[in-house]
Amino acid sequence: MQKILKLNPVSYINGTVYLPGSKSISNRVLLLSAFSDGMTTLNNLLDSEDTQCMLSALKEIGIVYSLSNKNTTCHIKGNIKLFKVPHALSLFLGNAGTAIRPLLSAFSLFKNDIVLTGNNRMNERPIKHLVDALQQGGAIIEYKNNLGYPPICVKGGFIGGLITLDGSISSQFLTSLLMIAPLALKNTTIFIKGNLVSKPYIDITIKLIKLFGVHIKNESYSIFNIIGNQKYKTPGNYVVEGDASSASYFLAASAIKGGSVKVIGVGKKSIQGDIQFASILEKMGAIISWGDSFIISTKNKLKSIDLDMNHIPDAAMTIAIVALFSHGTTIIRNIYNWRVKETDRLSAMTNELKKIGAIVKEGKDFLSITPPKNFKFAEINTYDDHRMAMCFSLLCLSNFGVNIVNPDCVVKTYPTYFHDFLNICKN
Repeated sequence: MQKILKLNPVSYINGTVYLPGSKSISNRVLLLSAFSDGMTTLNNLLDSEDTQCMLSALKEIGIVYSLSNKNTTCHIKGNIKLFKVPHALSLFLGNAGTAIRPLLSAFSLFKNDIVLTGNNRMNERPIKHLVDALQQGGAIIEYKNNLGYPPICVKGGFIGGLITLDGSISSQFLTSLLMIAPLALKNTTIFIKGNLVSKPYIDITIKLIKLFGVHIKNESYSIFNIIGNQKYKTPGNYVVEGDASSASYFLAASAIKGGSVKVIGVGKKSIQGDIQFASILEKMGAIISWGDSFIISTKNKLKSIDLDMNHIPDAAMTIAIVALFSHGTTIIRNIYNWRVKETDRLSAMTNELKKIGAIVKEGKDFLSITPPKNFKFAEINTYDDHRMAMCFSLLCLSNFGVNIVNPDCVVKTYPTYFHDFLNICKN
């Protein structure tokens, strides 16, 4: 029997939220720390299913670490030599794209016999563009079941060189290559084919790689030059900033029904592209104020927007919900990569938005949303997708409540989400 969370109508939103660590940053710095000689201390690390997948894999190959402070502080001793595993190994990585993709590249650096697999949805998510790029650099990789999809077996062999990467599906493929290219025997030049999606996530990668002592030259996101045979150096201590994608739900809630909400952990100094969500919310009418490490959102009359949101695909999902409370028709464009996330988010969003009475048009890479004249009570399917659950929790800001099916799927990135959300809900 599926668990259902009933959220009653909320009359007012107000309060302060301390954000958990960014998932994107957490899994990147865990791997970079494992590559680096010496001890790294990571503070405000996200404790979630995705980071647990990465930590479990690192432990399996012998990386030594300890967790404290409710698993949000990690002391990790790096050793790149441990990525050469002397025996056959199979690693289960759930549905963590930020784990399976960089680990595939990491294990390609050495002679290995490692199978990487995940849950059913992970084994439906394409990885061919990354595999093709690694093979151009000499890697030996075999598909175990279906061509282009996990599970995959990596045998090593990557030495770098000239690589062409299709950037149209996921920026995580390029992130994966950028993280290992400095460790390769040869210099690497990566040429991007097509339109590179989610560019702000590449900025995160490059900034974190620089934090660990390696510089990467980037020519307008179309050519990346990386010197090989380098070593990563631990920064010693690093504080993971709050998760900007997670901030979007609280900022949106206050814009719709506040009051004001202050999110602490992201702000003007954030390295995450998803803080641009706050600027889009401001364009829609919300009152936004910024600090170095906080953002405040205050309720105001909201209007529709028509915008390319390829740069912030995760936070763009929250805009789809804000659209329900805005005057006019909102169009979210250039979001094809929604289709290869934890679920086909374009189809899932369409199905669930229609349940509550919205007029929705779904294209190959866009979504058009006109608010309902009258909201309908609905039971929302989440498709085992954490962002679907968190987005649709905002429906309780209408005059109707909402039932969320399988609310526990939020453990992927934000296990305490509903506790934190209900903490700012006032009745």
